[in-house]
Amino acid sequence: MKKMNKKGFTLAELLIVVAIIAVLVAIAIPIFTSQLEKSREATDASNIRAAYAELMADALLNDKSTLTREVKLGQGRDSWQKSDISIAGGYSGKDVSTTISGTPKANGKCTITYTPANATGTATVTFKFE
Repeated sequence: MKKMNKKGFTLAELLIVVAIIAVLVAIAIPIFTSQLEKSREATDASNIRAAYAELMADALLNDKSTLTREVKLGQGRDSWQKSDISIAGGYSGKDVSTTISGTPKANGKCTITYTPANATGTATVTFKFE
C-alpha cells in the first residue's frame, strides 16, 4: 500500500491566520490615523513658525508698518491633538509681546500680525486662529 503525502494547510488553519491578520489591521488603523493627524499638526506648527520667522525678518528690515502673514492649516481635527506643540518661536519680553487667540480649526487658518513698537517701546505679535 502506498502512503499518501498530505501537504498544505487545512481550512481551519487558514481561517485562524485570516482572523489574526484582521485583528492586527483593526488595531493598526486607529494608530495610523492618530499618527497621521499628529504629523499634520507638526507640519502646521512648522509652517506657522516659518511664517513667524519671515515676518520677524521683515520687521527687522522695515519696522515702520504693520505686517501680516497667513498660514492655511492642513490638520483634520479641531484644536491640537498633540500636547507639546509650540508655535510661538519668539518670546514675550521687553521688546516684543506675543499673544495667541483662538484655537486651530480643521482646514482653518492662522493669521500672524506684527504691530511695530508703540509709545511704550513694545512691538506686538499676534497669532489668531480662525
